[in-house]
Amino acid sequence: MLELETASTPKVACVFPGQGSQAVGMGYALYQSSRLAREIFEEADSALQLPLSRLCFEGPEEELRETINAQPAILTTSIACLKAASEFGIPLKPALVAGHSLGEYTALVAANVIGFSDSVRLVRERGRLMQEAGKTKPGGMAAIIGLDEESLEEVCMETGSQIANFNCAGQIVISGTRESLARSMDLAKARGALRVIPLQVSGAFHSILMQPTVEGMTQAISQVNLGLPQVPIIANSTAQPMTSPDEVKEELLRQLCHCVQWQPSVEYMVDAGVSTFIEIGPGQILSGLIRRINSTVHVLNISDPESIKAINL
Repeated sequence: MLELETASTPKVACVFPGQGSQAVGMGYALYQSSRLAREIFEEADSALQLPLSRLCFEGPEEELRETINAQPAILTTSIACLKAASEFGIPLKPALVAGHSLGEYTALVAANVIGFSDSVRLVRERGRLMQEAGKTKPGGMAAIIGLDEESLEEVCMETGSQIANFNCAGQIVISGTRESLARSMDLAKARGALRVIPLQVSGAFHSILMQPTVEGMTQAISQVNLGLPQVPIIANSTAQPMTSPDEVKEELLRQLCHCVQWQPSVEYMVDAGVSTFIEIGPGQILSGLIRRINSTVHVLNISDPESIKAINL
């Protein structure tokens, strides 16, 4: 789907958003204006045997926000953006790709590791298992703003919470049980955090509380064919490139219960020579994080026909 940049020095990276970027109406303008995007939404509806496209376009918002729905919806909209960009003649030839949590699956589709129908079924199952784990072992997540990593690690050790996302300097997300999360937020504020923001999610993602999802995802992943990445993919849990199907399988299971190393991933790509990042999918969450990680890189976003036509590479 994506072609590898042939230049010896990496310049462009394509990145794909995760859960939280969904919004009612996403993808509708693409569906109307792009044949290839329309085919992606129709393929998703067929693969899942449910009207996912209508949920993207019309909501209701609370249903779209559910983990079991949000994950396939965001992946589908992101791939629709990618297909529309191709149809509109935008030459996306990245040296590297990456995705934030769920977005890692989108990156796998873009890098031709997994077919789209398989991917949308896989993330629907991932969302279902994560949602169920959240009911079995209730928990949540919170963004901690303005507290250093060492202080927050000490807080987590005291409360039993875990660091779930290193998003950028000054923004770290933690996961834990409701009780441990409440204690963590209070302690973080007491120790100098500028803000603590509870996140609207159905569980303590990227923590040990997601362990019940591993068995189900091991089975689900074993039923799909994983190909050789056509573009190196930077793994969430290690911030290192994946270049083989075995590495991909290991990462998809590992990231369920381990921290998303987003800031180190972006720093790795910059150190590898990337000077332009293109966020492909709904919202601009990753674009904002990347700008905070490195203010010298060029950051673009593809989310609708207007933003695609505005791209100048």
